[in-house]
Amino acid sequence: MKGLSREQLPGTPLSDAQVRRREVLTHELAPQAHYAWDTGVAIGRFLEGLKEGRLLARRCHRCRRVLLPPRMFCEQCFRPTDEWVAVPDSGTVNTYSISHIRWDASPLEEPIVIGVIEIDDTSHGGLLHYLGEIDGNDVRIGMKVQAVWKPAPEREGSILDIVYFRPV
Repeated sequence: MKGLSREQLPGTPLSDAQVRRREVLTHELAPQAHYAWDTGVAIGRFLEGLKEGRLLARRCHRCRRVLLPPRMFCEQCFRPTDEWVAVPDSGTVNTYSISHIRWDASPLEEPIVIGVIEIDDTSHGGLLHYLGEIDGNDVRIGMKVQAVWKPAPEREGSILDIVYFRPV
């Protein structure tokens, strides 16, 4: 707030000593946050396909691309995409990372391997997913992989209906 002195600023200023002594006012809340999330047409149908054990993409006839994850609008030729297409559940490792920590920075007993998989018969892009049945030292860019699916009764319309991709 340009032009205001420290005394004119809103709030209660704290000295460094007060902060070190933790003389800070706090207020704990128990929020009752309720929300609804709409997947939209493209991702909604993609998730339905996963529950059925299929990968569904969108085709753009003008630029001749097959988009996965699917989108209802082609960002290359600026027009609506044209049709749904089923694509194989196999692909190629585009890039990967070996993680020794969980999302919360706590250590993992066994490292996990996560990769971007370019799905066969689709255009540039891919799915970020786990790689399994392989040691991290053996993963290679360009390696062919195949989806390992949950059993049909356990699928719920989630990207985790694919448990991981394994080497072919």
